[in-house]
Parts: sequence; structure tokens; C-alpha cells
Amino acid sequence: MWKVISAADFHNLMMDNIDEVADKRLEALRAIERDKLRVARAYNKKVKLKSFQVGDLVWKVILLIGSKDNNFGKWSPSWEGHFKIVRVPRNSYLVESLQGSLLPYALNGKYLKKFNPACGKKLKHVCSILCYRP
Repeated sequence: MWKVISAADFHNLMMDNIDEVADKRLEALRAIERDKLRVARAYNKKVKLKSFQVGDLVWKVILLIGSKDNNFGKWSPSWEGHFKIVRVPRNSYLVESLQGSLLPYALNGKYLKKFNPACGKKLKHVCSILCYRP
């Protein structure tokens, strides 16, 4: 059955619960902040920061579908280059080819890869072995 209480008792009970509600809200807010930090740590484990300086040699990704060579099919190169970093405005890079022609647009760092000259020499050696025809 229902218990009948006076208006003053009801008011006092509600005021007591208001203090508990504020505490529960703060506790929930702290839990949300902890969860956000946990998710951010998990996400940032996978992020690889790339930073390039002026004068660095880089490869540029080939993005357009029609720009790949159809003779090689899926083995056509995904990167082209070599380009040199000319200027670094905010979060993008202005690059120029080694012949000196400047690209008309800035590139985001995720579309660039550091050029490693030793890798290119090894690749030429491997290609010369694979493509050897007596």
C-alpha cells in the first residue's frame, strides 16, 4: 500500500535526493572522461606521426584511378617521385620535383612517404635479377 506523507516531508526527501543527483552526475562525468582517455590512448597507438623538413626527399602517392599503368595491372607502382619539400605551411607540404617544377597544390603528410635512397638501390638490384634475360 501507499504511504501518505506530508508535503514538508516530501520536500525534505526531494532536497536530499537533489544532493545525491548532483554527486551521481559528477561521478558519471568522471567516468565519461576516463572512457574518452582510454579510447584516445587506444586510437593513438595506431597513429604514426609523419613530419618532414624543408629539403627532405619524399615519394608522393598515386591517387587517381586512371593514372596507373595498365600494363602492370595490380603491380603498378603506388608511389611516384622523387620530390623535395620546399615549404611547410600549417599541416601541408609544398613539394617540387627534382627537375624544379613546383606542384600546383599542397599535399597532406599522409600522402607523402620519406624517400630512402638505400631502398631504391636494393629495389634496382632485385629488379635486375628478376628481369634478367640471357
